[in-house]
Amino acid sequence: MSTDAALVIPEIPCSEECLLREGNTNCGGCGMSLGLNMLARALADADQTCQLAIPACCGIVAAGAFPTTAYSVPTIATTFAAAAAVASGMVAIRDLNGERHQVVCWAGDGGTYDIGLATLSAAAERNEDILYVCYDNEIYGNTGGQRSSATPPGARTTTTPRGKREAKKDIIAIMAAHRIPYAATVSIAHPDDAHRKFLTAFDTVGTRFLLIHSPCPTGWKSEPADSVNLVRLAVRSGLFPLYEVFDGLRYRINARPDGADPAEYFARQRRFPSDAVDLDTTRRVCREGFERLETLAQAFPG
Repeated sequence: MSTDAALVIPEIPCSEECLLREGNTNCGGCGMSLGLNMLARALADADQTCQLAIPACCGIVAAGAFPTTAYSVPTIATTFAAAAAVASGMVAIRDLNGERHQVVCWAGDGGTYDIGLATLSAAAERNEDILYVCYDNEIYGNTGGQRSSATPPGARTTTTPRGKREAKKDIIAIMAAHRIPYAATVSIAHPDDAHRKFLTAFDTVGTRFLLIHSPCPTGWKSEPADSVNLVRLAVRSGLFPLYEVFDGLRYRINARPDGADPAEYFARQRRFPSDAVDLDTTRRVCREGFERLETLAQAFPG
């Protein structure tokens, strides 16, 4: 498959089916914007609506300041640490009122991997009926581009000017360890797969967790037009595997790497200094990581 293959995503009219309406300040090439469109399309096809709990992140500031908002559904702006806790309260009120809408946390990696992990873990331990979506742009994009534990090794940020040394945290493994009903990775370069995963999440009761690989041209120092091709390369090379975990025990692989070299992925982003990424080690880690996934999927099929 060519990395320049066209990706056709149907337009959503800016109406009740559009979660993020005109007037938002999201950057060109923002993966979060495409992710919100995918969520909106899935809600429309499932004949459902949602309420959003969004912690401090680009997702809440881009929609506008109080009392105006570009979101078309009821939305609560939470503190960095509290999105899953607030969503738990929203679920309780929904159930008391006999309502049917989805309660969705829409959070960046800083509010998920780091600052919000305690309340996310607590909600997962209680198996609260929330859909938690992390759009992972691998930095604290809203506060200046600092490193998070989702930042990959070698990436240059405002707090790692020579490139981050530590490995990226495996948040799917952490969520799977809670034995939640459903966890999955999502790529905006695979819209059909993403659509199916949103619908699966809607049909599942309990805590559901979706991790979207979300390009950020500002933080990744990449061209906006490259965003979809970059995350497609991440899947093709094994840097971002697409898979699902059911009940924390059963695994299903959704796409297999095709042998694409991750070198191109790094070369098309200026956040990676030329000497900061050990490509041989990266290739080995990608290969071993996917072999582990294959072993789990064969031993515990989903």
